[in-house]
Amino acid sequence: MILLKRTNSEDPDLPLLVKQLDEELAVTDGDDHAFYDQFNKLDRIKNFIILYQDDLPVGCGAIKEYELGIAEVKRMFVMPESRGKGLASLILNELELWAAKLSFKKCILETGIRQSDAIKLYKKNGYKIIPNYGQYAGMEESLCFEKALIPSE
Repeated sequence: MILLKRTNSEDPDLPLLVKQLDEELAVTDGDDHAFYDQFNKLDRIKNFIILYQDDLPVGCGAIKEYELGIAEVKRMFVMPESRGKGLASLILNELELWAAKLSFKKCILETGIRQSDAIKLYKKNGYKIIPNYGQYAGMEESLCFEKALIPSE
């Protein structure tokens, strides 16, 4: 059974997921990890989704306001043993619905150029590559995306 829970950065199930995410990113990002990590602190992100499979937390994602009308997708992660089952798309879709409900018009995000699975995920879900924004401008290891949201009723 799969359950998506809207929560916040203080959820007790979040630290385990975020710890594994950060460990993976430290390897993938290499020398650039400290730069990217500074933009992912939990105290700056309020809206999280945790995905549970058979009552176990196996994935997460978050949105935070980037600027008026624009939500930034952050902290996307699915445990390695749960990958390849479409769970990341479920998390991303739920984040988009939540962002639209909060009156955001579009989502933007950044991922690393070496994160091929993440790049495939975002393209598969309708995200388009855009010029690197904000703190990622000029970062050759970054790839940025955006997607317009369907307004919430």
